[in-house]
Amino acid sequence: MRKLLVLALVGLAAQLVDGALGMAYGLTSSTLLLFAGVAPAAASASVHLAEIGTTLAAGVSHWRFGNVDWRVVGRIALPGAVGSFAGATFLSSISTESAAPWMAAILFSLGAYLLVRFSRPLRANRAAGRLRSRFLAPLGLFAGFVDATGGGGWGPVATPALLVSGRMEPRKVIGSVDTSEFLVAGAASLGFLIGLGSDGFLLPTVAALLVGGLIAAPIAAWLVRIVPAQLLGAVIGGVIVLTNTRTLLRAGELGGPVPALAYLVLGAGWVVALVLAARALRRTRRARAVAEAALAAQSTAPTAPATAPTAVAAPAAVAAAPTDGPVTAAEVATAAEEPRRLAAAVEG
Repeated sequence: MRKLLVLALVGLAAQLVDGALGMAYGLTSSTLLLFAGVAPAAASASVHLAEIGTTLAAGVSHWRFGNVDWRVVGRIALPGAVGSFAGATFLSSISTESAAPWMAAILFSLGAYLLVRFSRPLRANRAAGRLRSRFLAPLGLFAGFVDATGGGGWGPVATPALLVSGRMEPRKVIGSVDTSEFLVAGAASLGFLIGLGSDGFLLPTVAALLVGGLIAAPIAAWLVRIVPAQLLGAVIGGVIVLTNTRTLLRAGELGGPVPALAYLVLGAGWVVALVLAARALRRTRRARAVAEAALAAQSTAPTAPATAPTAVAAPAAVAAAPTDGPVTAAEVATAAEEPRRLAAAVEG
């Protein structure tokens, strides 16, 4: 009973993280199950079966909060379902001994990607136009395959790719990716059912993860608007990297001082990533403060020639900003154009 309660709490925490970042439910849950000694295929199968319920609840919640772009969902979900079915079939066909290091390597790589992704700010450029199917379809196919074979990966692959494109609001990227994952999880579960049979699913584990995820789903859809994803992403990335390092070291039969040295190096890298993430978050918030001060100065300034408000606003805005280092003209211009967009791109 205690184990099921812990798994329910893990499902709750994983769904909260997933709602704030648009990723990491599968990564977090699968990493824990692998750490507990569950076979890779059974871990991925159980997580994906639980995700059918959690992603449905998350999709409905995101839809109610206006976080879903249905055009993107339609173009990325179907290829993602095809990729996840293929990935589930592949993982079911290989031995546990071969699958464990494979799955740990995927999770390790995705965790490292999270560290890199969230240690630097994201710049948006929505002037590039709408996302096309020739971009969304291959992205969904690849993300779905990685998701099924790694026990997670739909969000870590799809979410950053859509964010970097700069053609969607961050909250709609997260909401659309979470909503489309319903089909991906369903296709992966079907693939595991065919490849492993019903015995491949750990039903008590599925139930515990599902309960925790269902409780967290509506809260997560609301948190996506307020939680600073910059630090959260770096924290989760480091946890995933360090946890899966254990499996990789065992697979390589590395002993002696090697494990201690590996953990020391990775731990130092994690600290560096956290520092960079905090710095990027602070810099973005400072730029937003500058932009909001500029807009406030423009709205309160008396009527003057067209160029006057800009001339007055810039010094006033810079003076109003925190004095944590110089603010460049490019930052002020970018922030003044759309301050909340800049903050949302980093804070989720």
